[in-house]
Amino acid sequence: MMDYADLEVLSHLTDWVEAGKKSWLCTVVKTWGSSPRPVGSLLCCSADGEVVGSLSGGCIEEDLLERLHHGKLASVKPELLIYGATQEEVERFQLPCGGQL
Repeated sequence: MMDYADLEVLSHLTDWVEAGKKSWLCTVVKTWGSSPRPVGSLLCCSADGEVVGSLSGGCIEEDLLERLHHGKLASVKPELLIYGATQEEVERFQLPCGGQL
């Protein structure tokens, strides 16, 4: 069941698409161990850097915006990103208790 935050993300995404803005929808599809947000959490971002929603509470969102800024997000096909696969990533993204998403 969707909550208000999910509906807000989808509403913004719909508005952006209807306005012709290039946009991305991101979702947590699986977690391992502790994770700041549950499976199904949504975030959308536009090519001009607008962001609505949350996947982690900060660090993952910052990485996604950096990827967007540098043209490293998939433009057509879906892309699967894994965060927290290495100890360096756990520390960099401040994921709790060695969790992954």
